[in-house]
Amino acid sequence: MVYCGKPSRGCQMCRTRRIKCDETKPTCNQCAKSRRQCPGYKDEFDLVFRNETKATERRAQRANQKALAQKTGRPDPSVDDSPGQLVSPVFQDSIKSPLERTVARSLNVPVEHRASCHFVSNFILIPPQEGATAGFLDFVIPLLKQDGPRSHLQHAFNACSMAFMGNRAGPGSKLADNALEEYNRALSGTNMALRDIEAQKSDSTLAAVLMLGLFESITAKQIGMLNWGSHTEGAIQLVKARGRKQLRTKTGLQLFIAVRTQMTIHSLTTGKAPIMGAEWWITDAVKDRTAAQSQRLMIKTGELRAEITRLMGFMTRTPDNVEIMLDMIRKAQTVDQEVVSWMKNVPEDWHFQTVAWEDNVPNGDYSNAEVFPGRVDMYKDFWIASIWNSTRALRLILASLIVRCAAWVCSPVDYRTTPEYATAARTCVDTITDILASVPYHLGWHLNKKHIIQRANLGGFACGEEDTTKGLAGYLLTWPLTCVNGQDYTTDAQRAWVIGRLRHIGNAMGVKYAHILSQLQVRIPSMLIRRDGLMASPYGAAHNFEKLLSTARSAPPTAGYAMNPLQQREAMQKEHFEKQKADLLAKAASGDKDSQWAAQKWLTV
Repeated sequence: MVYCGKPSRGCQMCRTRRIKCDETKPTCNQCAKSRRQCPGYKDEFDLVFRNETKATERRAQRANQKALAQKTGRPDPSVDDSPGQLVSPVFQDSIKSPLERTVARSLNVPVEHRASCHFVSNFILIPPQEGATAGFLDFVIPLLKQDGPRSHLQHAFNACSMAFMGNRAGPGSKLADNALEEYNRALSGTNMALRDIEAQKSDSTLAAVLMLGLFESITAKQIGMLNWGSHTEGAIQLVKARGRKQLRTKTGLQLFIAVRTQMTIHSLTTGKAPIMGAEWWITDAVKDRTAAQSQRLMIKTGELRAEITRLMGFMTRTPDNVEIMLDMIRKAQTVDQEVVSWMKNVPEDWHFQTVAWEDNVPNGDYSNAEVFPGRVDMYKDFWIASIWNSTRALRLILASLIVRCAAWVCSPVDYRTTPEYATAARTCVDTITDILASVPYHLGWHLNKKHIIQRANLGGFACGEEDTTKGLAGYLLTWPLTCVNGQDYTTDAQRAWVIGRLRHIGNAMGVKYAHILSQLQVRIPSMLIRRDGLMASPYGAAHNFEKLLSTARSAPPTAGYAMNPLQQREAMQKEHFEKQKADLLAKAASGDKDSQWAAQKWLTV
């Protein structure tokens, strides 16, 4: 609306005829003399402001009606006395003008609605156009409209919304309790749906399970670390039960890809092989070819990692087994070359640009610096940046697998003298640099740089302002940063900076899972190699010696003892191994149960 200057207070007929009106009410004398019907006088508020939209005009009229109702003491039929009216009478009395009343009414939004809008503006990423990149949780809003306000999906959405807003609000917020109540309702409703043959295969049930998993990452310590994995495994089983027909619908395909993304990270974190294999997960489920190829490589790496972990658990060093382990090295190197090829051949709009170079850290405080010394890269959107970083983390994992296998082959020679270790060190140093250069973009460093923000595509969130830091950006960054934090090749300065960024994601961006990840003190591959050395057989690797061992194990116990000498030795070694394993976990974790659980998962793989 715009100001129109000092208005004429005459009736509409006199203003149209361009004559002076005597402003007699209810009918002016000019209209009476000319025997014309007087249309009356406009409201004073409308005289001062001209509305640019019909919606604005209607809001102003409703505000005027309320003001008139308060003056006359008559109830205004347009006023809703439902609990949603949160403005107190004292505040209403302090509002004098109709315009102030209109603004105040727009602020009276229930906290649940504000939490929902806040969550949508931070986590629901909408693709810019059909077929261009991808979104994140963009299937949730259509499903919420379809299911209604009392569905288990709605309760799961409410739980995530309130938990996230409660995290951003800080200590003392009551939203955490409300979020937990909604989580329990969602959990109960989802369990009921899973017991129904038809409901368990619905889009809403699968979406609710994914939202419950996201709730665990947002809240972290409120429910427990084990639940994110259980929700992810549950979603994988639901996708398997739904079969290939789920790919025929747009929503079904979106859900399938969302579960596939969670499955790859879960597999690479826990060391469990992905079920069904790469072809089952990729065939007919390609929304973006570049992203699908990256996920294919992640699934192949997950399978390779699980196989190497299995072999490390029982293989002795025979010539045949050494050849098997060398073959594992060659397979990992082949996958790594495929990753390099993927990076070189991404489409033009997937390329990132270096927009700045930082040389100094303020006060030498790496833990609170926004940028690590070096380059700063910009990407088209958060989703593309996250695919890049997931693929980079894949190179770190493959390098650790190669070094781990090389250490097994060359033992007892120091694995750090091998060419595989030298190659892995170079690869990891460069990859860590690339990941660190992407972090400022994720965490909003460019938002204060006007000359840079014009070149940055912030992604299309479902609502809210685009030029603000987003919770999704921090959420997508936690796994790559954790991979960097746990690498042997990360410098002390880099590690201090990464830990500071994880804490920032937990504190300022509301993703509390980052707090637990910042406390891990895992070192890969050195800790895994130590663990493999402890698990290896202490005896020779010749086949005839294995037969002697088999005979010795079945020998009767020594007089006065419950076990024979070999069994006693193996029992002592097992006890020694368990003690060193406990010491290793204690060093890797900060002492609390959640970080111990996370460290144990990382060191099992």
